[in-house]
Amino acid sequence: MDKFIWIFLTLLAGVLLPIQAGLNARLGKAAENPVYAALFSFIVGALGLVLYIIVTRQTISWAGVKAAPLSLWTGGLLGAFYVTVIVLAFPRLGPGVTFGLVVAGQMIVSLMLEHFNILVANPSPINYMKVLGTILIIVGVVILRRF
Repeated sequence: MDKFIWIFLTLLAGVLLPIQAGLNARLGKAAENPVYAALFSFIVGALGLVLYIIVTRQTISWAGVKAAPLSLWTGGLLGAFYVTVIVLAFPRLGPGVTFGLVVAGQMIVSLMLEHFNILVANPSPINYMKVLGTILIIVGVVILRRF
């Protein structure tokens, strides 16, 4: 049952991404600056996380945070890059192509991370079915773009 909850929540997160992108793109247009829209998105998200942490009484290992390698902090920069690019790309490419490309990119890198056991809990070698699935996603993006 636990797995189904995570499948549902992950699907819901995917459903919400294009909506978030559309809202952020409109905020960027209203502010006449899409980069500020990305910044505001992070500020509101950070406030939401702080509220969640307070309400659910989350704990933290400060020793673990201090001991973590500096490279682990780049996740925030990658998130800022992602949100900013999506705010800029969404009105130019549309939701289908934008998120088709996002999914294609995610699949390509995910296959490599799993195959080479980088940043993952369970390595999984690349096989022809995984490559075929990724190619089909890329073909889908091409079809969306052309038609």
